[in-house]
Amino acid sequence: MSQSDPTDEALATIASILDQPEPPRGAKATAKETSVPPEKSIGEHEAADAPAAEVHGYSRMGPGPMEAIRFKWTVRRADNGDFYVDETIGENSVPIISGPMTAEAAVRWVDDRESEARQRFDRLKSEMAARTDEVELIRLGGGDV
Repeated sequence: MSQSDPTDEALATIASILDQPEPPRGAKATAKETSVPPEKSIGEHEAADAPAAEVHGYSRMGPGPMEAIRFKWTVRRADNGDFYVDETIGENSVPIISGPMTAEAAVRWVDDRESEARQRFDRLKSEMAARTDEVELIRLGGGDV
């Protein structure tokens, strides 16, 4: 097989991008002002015990190699005391709003969504890596797949 399939090359490129480590959170500062305070890092167990005022601004970001397509979930408190979660993709998207809910439910919702996104990402990454391994095996003439 002298010519490779462009789909295989694209999958290999995407897999190599996904294998790159993500920069630490907060490594890239943005000049854009937002109405949401910076991310707060309260652990899952602390969140249930945290006062409602501290839950406002609680945020998690989904995995991925490009910030422009990463999900972000941020808890905010409305004037009436209800909590809402704003779900965005990248920096400039219009949020999808979920709520009203209690502070504890909002934090749990954010943590669950982040966990689900990470599991889906890891599954996709594994599938792509397996596909890349198959392509490499075929290139090397190592058998039928």
